[in-house]
Amino acid sequence: MHPLLTRDPITGGELIVTRLESPSSGIVIEGRFSLGWIGRLSPEQLAFVELLVKNRGNIQRLAAELDIAYNTARARLDEIVALLGGPPEHEPRVDRRQILDRLAAREISVEEALRLLKGVGDEQRK
Repeated sequence: MHPLLTRDPITGGELIVTRLESPSSGIVIEGRFSLGWIGRLSPEQLAFVELLVKNRGNIQRLAAELDIAYNTARARLDEIVALLGGPPEHEPRVDRRQILDRLAAREISVEEALRLLKGVGDEQRK
């Protein structure tokens, strides 16, 4: 079986389900069904949420399992919460360690890291 596609691979737009089938009974239901909140997440975000649930919401264990920094895992969770329309926990405050962790994980370029680090330096001087 193929993994669930959550977004149109061409446009990035919403996908709908038009057919549900039970392999055990053979029943088929056709219509237009929403993927709900799952449809708003990328496959990577869905995998992240699955691991978060498996780790009973413990971000520290999740970060260890993914071999990423806690702050990186927290930032990914915050992105998912924002995407699902949840309120921000607090104003995002990027620190040097988080920027360097994201650079080491190749999530951002050297240029982006330098830009972010310059912004952190400016903030600290205020």
